[in-house]
Amino acid sequence: MVLLGQQTALVRHRGPKRRVFWSAVAAAVTLALAVGGYTIHTYDERPPWGTDIAYEAGFLQGNRVRHYDMTGERVRDLLGGGCARMEAEGMGGRKATHNPALWVAGCLDGAAGRPSRHQGLAY
Repeated sequence: MVLLGQQTALVRHRGPKRRVFWSAVAAAVTLALAVGGYTIHTYDERPPWGTDIAYEAGFLQGNRVRHYDMTGERVRDLLGGGCARMEAEGMGGRKATHNPALWVAGCLDGAAGRPSRHQGLAY
């Protein structure tokens, strides 16, 4: 006896054939490896947003010096070429190696008390 609304037999859903499934998986893996390889080749060990990292690291360094300098002597030194000298001596750290010129620009902006270029929603 079959009641209304009930299925009389279980129906098995068949997915794609194994060959089609594994071919699609292989294509997806190949595409992912190609995109990853291109990204690594293009940016080497530097992240794609390395310029932002360099600028912000310099900005923070200059801003810290400005806030902790009671006499203003250290700020005058930074604005008079101290930022470039710090970067040339390797005091900018690893983040400065992403883009040394932007690290120096960020350091000068921070030391001068200017706002960071990257403040706000759109920069």
